[in-house]
Amino acid sequence: MLLISLLLLLQGPTEQAILEAEHARAEDVSVLLKGLESPDVRLQRLAVRAMGRLERPALRDAIAPLARSGDASVRAQAIAALAQTGVPFDYASLLQTEKAGAVRAVIYESMGRAKPVVPGAEARLVLGLEDEDLAARTGAARGLETLVRQNIKTTRPAPPTLEALRRVFRENRVPRLRQFALLTLNAAGDHDAATLDLALRDEDPQVRRLAVIGSKRWVDDPSPVVRLEAVRLAANCERAQAAVEDPAGHVALAAVDALGALKCDALAIEPLLAPERPWRVRSRALVALAKVAPDRARARMAPFREDPRWQVRAYAAVAAKQAADEAALAALARDSHPGVAAAALATEQDAVRALASDHAGLLVTAASRLKGSPELRAAAPRIAETILRLSRGGRVTVRDPRMQLIERLREAGDPEALATLKPLLSDRDPVVADLVARALTESTGKTVEPSTRRYVPEPFPTEAARRALEGARAVVTMQGLGSFTLLLMPEEAPATVATFAGLAEKGAYNGLTFHRVVPNFVLQGGSPGADEYDALTPQFMRDELGLASNERGTIGTSTRGHDTGDGQIFVNLVDNWRLDHVYTVFARVVEGMDVVDRILEGDVIESVRIQRRH
Repeated sequence: MLLISLLLLLQGPTEQAILEAEHARAEDVSVLLKGLESPDVRLQRLAVRAMGRLERPALRDAIAPLARSGDASVRAQAIAALAQTGVPFDYASLLQTEKAGAVRAVIYESMGRAKPVVPGAEARLVLGLEDEDLAARTGAARGLETLVRQNIKTTRPAPPTLEALRRVFRENRVPRLRQFALLTLNAAGDHDAATLDLALRDEDPQVRRLAVIGSKRWVDDPSPVVRLEAVRLAANCERAQAAVEDPAGHVALAAVDALGALKCDALAIEPLLAPERPWRVRSRALVALAKVAPDRARARMAPFREDPRWQVRAYAAVAAKQAADEAALAALARDSHPGVAAAALATEQDAVRALASDHAGLLVTAASRLKGSPELRAAAPRIAETILRLSRGGRVTVRDPRMQLIERLREAGDPEALATLKPLLSDRDPVVADLVARALTESTGKTVEPSTRRYVPEPFPTEAARRALEGARAVVTMQGLGSFTLLLMPEEAPATVATFAGLAEKGAYNGLTFHRVVPNFVLQGGSPGADEYDALTPQFMRDELGLASNERGTIGTSTRGHDTGDGQIFVNLVDNWRLDHVYTVFARVVEGMDVVDRILEGDVIESVRIQRRH
């Protein structure tokens, strides 16, 4: 028995203990420090990744020795963790001895994203473009892209750097590397005609898409992602009118928007309002018409105001604002659906009335409208009542409306209303508690301290629950479109996967929509309020950031700041490298990407079914 205990001590903490320590975000990191010393490289890898996820600069010296571990996978995680802590580090010294190309790739990438900027980083990354290993060259190109994008407002890349990127594009056929080179050239404003001509003929549609962005040329391309950029950047009225009939929904809707943005003839837009047109086309056409001919839009408003589909009425509100149709706005601001009321909200009276709602998006809109309002002082008691009502529900994920309404209460300067918020000094959300403390300090002239200092997350899933999701898949069935299948990634994001699977198995996603569709970027869905602010979970989810990238077809967790996941998800429609190390990636589409590409705003999630391997 003594021998078994000694062996356990030598091995260090268990995998479950390390994951629980990471999840807790506690000040005491002794479990993670022991994990770094474990002879088990798998535990070392988990512990050093956890250290990076804490994003604490003070942990740099504990992480740094692992960057020279004998195991390549540990070294890669340690280097990424160092970059995540946001403290200076001598990455160049690691390159002198690192033999593994995949690890050099991580060094180059980390050097590019490091803040503050690593001295000499640009020149070192340019040298990396000549690395003998393809993965390392790609990492250097990625590092350069990040370096240039993050610092372009203050520092333009040197001419030799731009020439090196053009040469890399010409001499390498790997799409990912070519993407990074072209992204960097675009960010630098380098529109070399020869490079863009070559890129427009590239086999990879994502490269051709970037070439359209860089050149702003019109192309008739077989890929919808390329045609979309052409409509956005290079359409004239004739081309936009023709593209309305494009078979790809994203392209067709972009063309409708372009008709308004380009101020095309109203006669080209009005036929798109016909009842037989799809609702998305009709609705966007009304907005386009409001931009071109406000009087004609007002004359066509009535059927849109009365449409049974709430999204159509919301677009009517947008068009009514554009066309200055006050009668339509007044009616729509009283709509029974909060999404419509939020879109139509235009007056202080609308905003005060909206305080009776529990819809987070509507409340955020109301709080914004009340900023600077002469009605603010009179509305202070109702604002305080709304804040307390939201707080009594215990849903931390209503942070946004609470924070904005507390700010309005500070602005109103009503000491009695502010005093009613004292119970929130012990609110579960430390951000809310801190703001209330500051507001009361200002109001009373006496220092008030919050009781809550740290957010305590929901318990981490048990080992059995976590193991049960290894190799699991999720089948997402879309109403009227078909289904697509996700491979879950519990090894990358165990807590996120467990939360997603738990919600899915409770049917929480059933009947919800993809409310935010940004073509050539992301689809976002899973909000009960069909907006950015209404959450599916009552408590915040922790970020689980690592080496997984936001490539096309991966699934991420939507947040509005660090560690603020709330059950909403997004699907990457293109390679969104700039989202890496900021948003958790927890799954990837393995079947049915063609279905994903057809999803449009308001499409309904019929079901999400979890398929466990065992």
